Amino acid sequence: MTAIPEGSPAPAPSSDASRIHRWEERDAQAAATDVVRDIADVPAVEVVSSACIHLMSAAAVKLGLGDEADADELVDLDEARKLINALAGLVTAAAPEISDSHARPIRDGLRTLQLRFREISRIPDAPGSGPGEKYTGSVV
Repeated sequence: MTAIPEGSPAPAPSSDASRIHRWEERDAQAAATDVVRDIADVPAVEVVSSACIHLMSAAAVKLGLGDEADADELVDLDEARKLINALAGLVTAAAPEISDSHARPIRDGLRTLQLRFREISRIPDAPGSGPGEKYTGSVV
């Protein structure tokens, strides 16, 4: 290794760091473009169905239906009510657009969640006042 003579200007910082930074930026831009392209290729029915499944899964966990050993400790009826209301509104609004063959299993899952909510709630809601029932009608 050669020593830099005293009084000489310090060497310029390596251009490798800036080159790596530019490559990372290009990779990030390419990934973002790929995501936009991927979303553009997905049919609306799949986007809506996916959103419904996410809402259903989250509501199931909040109702103690998760796979975890401590699933009962994760029960949160206030959060479950919000998720079920959102799911009911989405499936009701989207049903004419996504066809009955896609909406029916989502409605079945929604009904199961609504019944589970009623089953574990300490203070029962009046018929038609349970979570999502303003969109779906009473489940009892």
